[in-house]
Amino acid sequence: MLPSTELRSQAPENQHIQRSLKACSKDGVAAQIMISIVDTYMVPFALLLGATNQQVGWLVAIPNLLSALAQAWAVSAVHITGSRLRVLTQGVLVQAFFLLPIGLLPFLPIPHKLVVLTFLFSVYKVIGGLLGPPWGSLVSEYLPAHRRGDYFGWRSRLMGLTSLGTLLFWGGFLYLWKKWISPEAGFMFMFLSSAAARFASHHFIRQMTDLPYTKTKESEFTLWMFLRRTRESNFVKFVFYVSGLTFTTHLAAPYFSVHMLRDLHFDYLGFMAITLMSTLSSLIAFPIWGRHADQVGNARILKTTSLLIPTIPLFWLVFHHLVPLMFVEALAGILWGGFNLCAVNYIYDAVTPSKRMRCLGYFNLINGIAIFAGAGLGGWLSDHLPALFGFPLLSLFLVSSVGRFLVHFFLSGKFQEVRAGVQHISSLNLFFSVVGLQPLMGRNIQTNAISTESHFSTKPR
Repeated sequence: MLPSTELRSQAPENQHIQRSLKACSKDGVAAQIMISIVDTYMVPFALLLGATNQQVGWLVAIPNLLSALAQAWAVSAVHITGSRLRVLTQGVLVQAFFLLPIGLLPFLPIPHKLVVLTFLFSVYKVIGGLLGPPWGSLVSEYLPAHRRGDYFGWRSRLMGLTSLGTLLFWGGFLYLWKKWISPEAGFMFMFLSSAAARFASHHFIRQMTDLPYTKTKESEFTLWMFLRRTRESNFVKFVFYVSGLTFTTHLAAPYFSVHMLRDLHFDYLGFMAITLMSTLSSLIAFPIWGRHADQVGNARILKTTSLLIPTIPLFWLVFHHLVPLMFVEALAGILWGGFNLCAVNYIYDAVTPSKRMRCLGYFNLINGIAIFAGAGLGGWLSDHLPALFGFPLLSLFLVSSVGRFLVHFFLSGKFQEVRAGVQHISSLNLFFSVVGLQPLMGRNIQTNAISTESHFSTKPR
């Protein structure tokens, strides 16, 4: 049952909106099944095909760069088709078809399978990049500002539970399938299932109501006009802060899976267990971060989490066994859950509806270029840095940690909160409140959780 009873008003048009929100939630479940399979298991699948560290880097870097470049065409695609919903329905269908052949690659007698995999994954990412801004723009207009947190929080928890179930099922499936038959066959069924889930998304999105997209003069500005306002624009400073953290994070992010499967020799069950801890902890943390964001604003939580996020790779230098790394990933899920939640909410707060689709496109474009640069450079560094504690990738994790600290200290102070009436609180007191050691500013916080869906397509560490 959907939250936000205010939306069930007497107006006939609200019935269409309510139906659209229900369809959007069902689409979220189907989409999360696809994302949990494709984004979690793409690197392990590439390793099965014999990928090197550099090839893993390009597998992450190239699709994300192309996806980022596609963001610039999202507004044009809407203008050409005349409908945000038409872009979504057609794009989702194309995305589903390009997922179908991925799982068949181990069985096809073709050369350069990793090149083909990178191409197919790139198309998947490009379509996803095109769909992001129209989706965010359309769905955010279904809801008044004061109800977005309620709905997106409910939807995010539904998607989080879906992700947990998907990871549990397919992690166990892949582990048993490897023992009984072959990992190649297990991956084939996984990716075919991800395509089926995307076809289901297409069915649900078609049930959503389209809203007219008004093209205004103030919403027409180029990327160069956007970047020129770096000195005076609070939002542009926020974009570069997030992209800086994205770049330094993705120096190492693609290689945690490589480290687990190749260096530490974890099986797929262990890999699933560590990934599951991150998902579970972020799901638990969403309501906590959401309640605090209502009180202190999104900017404070962004700055607090970005101060702690650089510590995550340092734990990987110390711990090399399954159980302690599960606790490390639980911490990562909590921190990244808060960061991603508040980054998306900050965008919705900072940008007016008429500019939202274009600003989302430019945000994702710059962020995607940061992923490309980080993953590409990380792939090169992984082959050239000296080993640390017996593992070359640990040196890369250390470099990533130092870079994240530098981004926080040099860029986190550049942008400010855009909400009015938030409480001022130090990062230390906020941390104590989040972990339950003291009430926020001496006040108890209401128990109604709010959060929103993260639009970040990868699971950073």
